[in-house]
Amino acid sequence: MEITGSGIADQHSPGTTCGRPSDPRPFSTGRTQFAPAVDIDGASWGAGLAAAEEARTLPQPPCLAGHCEESGGQRGNPYPPPERVPPSFSCRLCPRGCGAERDENRGTGFCGAPSVARAARAALHLWEEPCLSGTKGSGAVFFTGCSLGCVYCQNRDISRDGGAGLPLSPDKLRRIFLRLIAQGAHNINLVTPLHHTEGILPALSEPLGVPVAINTGGYDSVETIRRWEGKAQIWLPDMKYSLPGPAARYSRAPDYPEVAKAAIKEMFNRVGPCRLGEDGLLKSGVLIRHLVLPENLENSYGVLEWIADTFRPGEVLVSLMSQYVPPLERADLPEELRRRLKPIEYKLVLRRAEKLGITQGYRQDFSSASEEFLPAFDGSGIDDAQ
Repeated sequence: MEITGSGIADQHSPGTTCGRPSDPRPFSTGRTQFAPAVDIDGASWGAGLAAAEEARTLPQPPCLAGHCEESGGQRGNPYPPPERVPPSFSCRLCPRGCGAERDENRGTGFCGAPSVARAARAALHLWEEPCLSGTKGSGAVFFTGCSLGCVYCQNRDISRDGGAGLPLSPDKLRRIFLRLIAQGAHNINLVTPLHHTEGILPALSEPLGVPVAINTGGYDSVETIRRWEGKAQIWLPDMKYSLPGPAARYSRAPDYPEVAKAAIKEMFNRVGPCRLGEDGLLKSGVLIRHLVLPENLENSYGVLEWIADTFRPGEVLVSLMSQYVPPLERADLPEELRRRLKPIEYKLVLRRAEKLGITQGYRQDFSSASEEFLPAFDGSGIDDAQ
């Protein structure tokens, strides 16, 4: 179900944890259809209101990183952002830890990214969950390259080529952020940015006045996540896999389940339970996304079971997506992924979420499963910042 909150004055306000479920009618954000998380018969997922009201009183969890006052350490970021982008460095930003040499022109690692951040699009994005897109859009900046190799990636035109897009200095990046905010962006949404941490953090040396959201595939280093302390207010990780088999087969990352679990827990440690404003927009917190894949029900069930076992009701939002579109042009696409998701598969995943008491989040309309919703990675919003 869609969640609304109250008492949030701005991104720095203590605010409240996730609040009451809103009107259970379906809604849309741009052309991507989301609906409140209700089961197939139209009834609410579980005792959503009771769980949400209980979540409102949950205390802020202690920091497990050991450097906050609550944990006996010192408050603040132990990894201050760099003042400038290093011209070259040996990279260990992602869990692959390949130690690749990255300079201003090229990168030799798995992601292929150079030392300078590169992006392929910056624009208001209306197709995220309603708590992100709101009425004016999320200020999405799509970075190139990726630490995963998902065979079904919908952003494959830029994720497989770290040298795609255009190079952006911290000054240019900040100008892009500020321009998106001037256009009405409710937040700055950095899509697949963590392997560009060195190039992005200098652009965030001063607050932007809106939340910064980190939109990631979930295969992330705990140490890199900690470097974003105080710079990112919202984390939007995927939790793609609970099983090493599909993680290896589809994304070349058999260690994905354990890596993503540690990463998501660290994200939660950084920002705490989700907090929404009176406008229904997410101000801080973690929204976990899971794309349901064909023939992979046990994998989805495992993801939901981990979320239910790890977080108390209302601490995180969950977005269950049905938008899988098979890239049939890929010869290496496994046979089980060469079809679209069946409605019954998605319904079974929704029902498992209900049984597990996962009540706070979103489901997605099947009309979203179309390539027509993919943005054009043509340098829009980037080329005129050069």
